[in-house]
Amino acid sequence: MTGIMLSNHFQNGIETAKLVWSRLPSSDDVETEEELERRVNGGGGAESLDYEVIENYAYREAQAKRSKLFNWYYAMLKWLIALLIGVGTAVAAVFINLAVENFSGWKYAVTFSIIQHSYFLGFVVYAIFNLALVLTSVFIVTQFAPAAAGSGIPEIKGYLNGVDTHGILLFRTLIGKVFGSIGSVGGGLALGKEGPLVHTGACIASLLGQGGSTKYHFSSSWLRPFESDRERRDLVTCGCAAGVAAAFRAPVGGVLFALEEVTSWWRSQLMWRVFFTSAIVAVVVRTAMAWCKSGKCGHFGSGGFIIWDISGGQEDYSFKELLPMAIIGIIGGLLGALFNQLTLYITSWRRNYLHKKGNRVKIIEVLLISLMTSVISFGLPLLRKCSPCPNSDANPDIDCPRPPGTDGNFVNFFCSTDKEYNDLATIFFNTQDDAIRNLFSAKTFHEYSAQSLLTFLVMFYSLAVVTFGTAVPAGQFVPGIMIGSTYGRLVGIFVVKYYMKLNVDEGTYALLGAASFLGGSMRMTVSLCVIMVEITNNLKLLPLIMLVLLISKAVGDFFNEGLYEEQARLRGIPLLESRPKQFMRNMIAQEACKNQQVISFPRIVKVSEILYVLRSNKHNGFPVVGHGRNGEELVIGLMLRSHLLVLVHSKRDFQSSPFPCDPRGVTSRHIWSEFVKPISSKGMTIDDIHLTEDEKEMYLDLAPFLNPCPYVVPEDMSLAKVYNLFRQLGLRHIFVVPRPSRVIGLITRKDLLFELLAACIFRRMIIQLQWNFKPLVAPGPDRRSVGLQEHIDHPLLDSLLIQR
Repeated sequence: MTGIMLSNHFQNGIETAKLVWSRLPSSDDVETEEELERRVNGGGGAESLDYEVIENYAYREAQAKRSKLFNWYYAMLKWLIALLIGVGTAVAAVFINLAVENFSGWKYAVTFSIIQHSYFLGFVVYAIFNLALVLTSVFIVTQFAPAAAGSGIPEIKGYLNGVDTHGILLFRTLIGKVFGSIGSVGGGLALGKEGPLVHTGACIASLLGQGGSTKYHFSSSWLRPFESDRERRDLVTCGCAAGVAAAFRAPVGGVLFALEEVTSWWRSQLMWRVFFTSAIVAVVVRTAMAWCKSGKCGHFGSGGFIIWDISGGQEDYSFKELLPMAIIGIIGGLLGALFNQLTLYITSWRRNYLHKKGNRVKIIEVLLISLMTSVISFGLPLLRKCSPCPNSDANPDIDCPRPPGTDGNFVNFFCSTDKEYNDLATIFFNTQDDAIRNLFSAKTFHEYSAQSLLTFLVMFYSLAVVTFGTAVPAGQFVPGIMIGSTYGRLVGIFVVKYYMKLNVDEGTYALLGAASFLGGSMRMTVSLCVIMVEITNNLKLLPLIMLVLLISKAVGDFFNEGLYEEQARLRGIPLLESRPKQFMRNMIAQEACKNQQVISFPRIVKVSEILYVLRSNKHNGFPVVGHGRNGEELVIGLMLRSHLLVLVHSKRDFQSSPFPCDPRGVTSRHIWSEFVKPISSKGMTIDDIHLTEDEKEMYLDLAPFLNPCPYVVPEDMSLAKVYNLFRQLGLRHIFVVPRPSRVIGLITRKDLLFELLAACIFRRMIIQLQWNFKPLVAPGPDRRSVGLQEHIDHPLLDSLLIQR
């Protein structure tokens, strides 16, 4: 009977929890009707990218003029750019870390020197220091680089998924990201610099790929071969991996992060360049760290670049510990999902109401949050009773209390004697990197009380939720590690208390808690697992990290999507997920486009008609159709809106007669770079076109400039197949046509082998030569005539052709 009652209570508890969760706003609830329409129609301020190669006549003619020397130069340039991306991202990371560590060091040194005389005056100086740094950050973002706000990872993920958001890869965005991160992180906000570093690496890669910035007169002509969206995508992928490698000193984790989290298209050649870029980052960062050890970097000490070495801690674990470790995974999944839900709701409210009131409101909001953070971080330790330092004889390696203004454990703050420390101030009065290092520290039993950890968890979790989404560069890696390591160490305290005979270390549980929260919030597995191993330098804990990551991700997926997916949807970025939805398998391609009105052009079209179509709709691609011998309509190709604008604006291809033109000589009238969309995403618009009435009556032959071989699917193809084709190939347009009535061939795997293709090309050349040359006369008494075919017969060639 008791068991039945407990079962009923448990079931009622689950139903109550689901009811409470359902009342929290979901991603669909917080979306206004205007935002939904904007997202469905291509996103707010976003545009699809042309990852498909437009193999028109102009492109093929330009490719034919490239020599072997140019191809070698092009291949070497790719590796050189990968090298420069690694060096540039590492230098940016070194600069950000040096600035943050020095600003924080000066802040804490001045504060500790003043509180020796007056705690109130110390708080005033501490708060003013934070306000000044945060004001610098929010002013840069609101007045100079609006796209630098946030982590930038959802926008970069959208870019690599095929969606370009305006302004995310500009030079000013790079500057705003670097200096804004210094202000927001150095100002003590509950944010990190690791997410912005990923965006920084992507900006550096994009700028190098386009030859610099023409607006700010930093440009080079020898980098111009990287002009297509596909080539820029590869470079941005290298930049993302370099950003993670520089942020965590985790080169392998950077490669896996780019593969698992941000990019949706991958190939083996790209893997080599991404790995090379991450290796360069690791070398440069390590060189900078070695140089700073000589004391030339000011307050830059053991903090800064993240390496939380816990190799001296727990080396083994018992089967009994798996239960509390699984509990850590469940807690991480629940708190991570709740974090995603709360930040989604607050960020939506900001975008729909608060931030629409102007930049002044954005600045005031950030300053109020900064002041609140200063009050909490300075005021709460004042309410906490100090603890006596550990016995120096039993713990000779422990420096307690630490000298004022230096990084480390055991901070003496508002204590009555010199041999006491404030455990809550040990977490609050440090940079986030140093605070995590303290939480991860091994063999420091009972350094933190459960009350202090619980207090810090509640307050920092709340600050992280409120701060995320403000108008400053903001990452969530390190705050997530802070939150997870706090409740992880809290669980570790209870494990140490109840499993007295086991070699249990609280720092090990702090590490597992950090992994569980990141897994529950960001939903990464492989890359996050490798990153945690690299930043802690402890391979023995790999199975445990894998366990908590799998549990936390499974729990988090039960409630909502990952943090970046939710934020991307909120920003109107139409991401295509890795798999199609189940209902798409029951739909066909015709059903997805049944409400569309297809607007097409004939091959030769009047200029006035082009202007009318471009002004009357916002489509970015138009079918070009013609008529066959029997009068049926045939698809000739695809014409891009951007290409039409270039042609109409240049006026060089206008003709007075409505007849086909000679496509030869297109490259003499145009440079292929004219058709490349600039990195600013603005490009040319219809408002830039100014024509006379006579020019509007002229004609334009679209054949040399259209894509003659767009991707085409039959109308009854499964929508799931169309989805996979669209995403895996990085397409922008797919034509849906009636099912073809005739088959002209069948291509199999064997038909794509290099040997067979080479043999076919060779045989075609022979046949061509037979028509161009006279028969040869063989030496000998009969001097019979033989064909050229008899002189080049080869068994391998014949066997390949017979197999076909």
